[in-house]
Amino acid sequence: MDQGNGVNQYQQPVGAALPDWRPRPPVQKVTLAGRFCRLEPLSMVHGPALFMAWHRIDDGRDWTYFSHSRPETRQQCDALIAANAASHDPLHFAVIDLATERAVGSVALMRVDAGNGVLEIGWVNWSPLMKRSALGTEAISLLLSYTFDRLGYRRCEWKCHSLNLASNQAAKRLGFQYEGTFRQAMVVKGHNRDTCWYSIIDSEWPALARALDGWLAPGNFDHQGRQCRPLAAFMQESIVKP
Repeated sequence: MDQGNGVNQYQQPVGAALPDWRPRPPVQKVTLAGRFCRLEPLSMVHGPALFMAWHRIDDGRDWTYFSHSRPETRQQCDALIAANAASHDPLHFAVIDLATERAVGSVALMRVDAGNGVLEIGWVNWSPLMKRSALGTEAISLLLSYTFDRLGYRRCEWKCHSLNLASNQAAKRLGFQYEGTFRQAMVVKGHNRDTCWYSIIDSEWPALARALDGWLAPGNFDHQGRQCRPLAAFMQESIVKP
């Protein structure tokens, strides 16, 4: 039995005691609203806007690191959205641009382990309409707040292809800590995938939340919607280094 001091009756280290820990609530189909975007449970109503958003460029380069390719027809898009909307884990959300009230991307909460208070943000599928905007950062911030502030989870994970430079950079920019690379973790579209693991834990979240809130504040954007200070500056101010 853990005596609360990190060792058991045999004087073996067993980790910090968590006497008040209880399994957390499951992830729900909720709507999460921010200043730039809103997350809604994915449904067929988002299909037309997402198809148009995903086809704002003439090729499927944004889909290289997904397990499937960009849907090239409305029928293929409808089939993908129907399957994703019916899934409970991953639980997919549409990202709604509040300036246009149109769906411009999608994201999911997945590998949900309520008993241990762990989940993952995945299937991050930003269309070209979200690039170089505050939408992506706010969407992840909304999911992190839901994970830690509302559900009380202990850990949020981010995993990506080791060669997906954009996803690796995004994880680091948002405050996820690199934990290692799982070699030969998957076979995707006939190619090897080494998977990089990142995480945020509950003790880190308050400082990250302050940084994200500061970056997303109205005063940090000029009249053309451009950032005045980068997120990294807010991270440096908010996170106390050991």
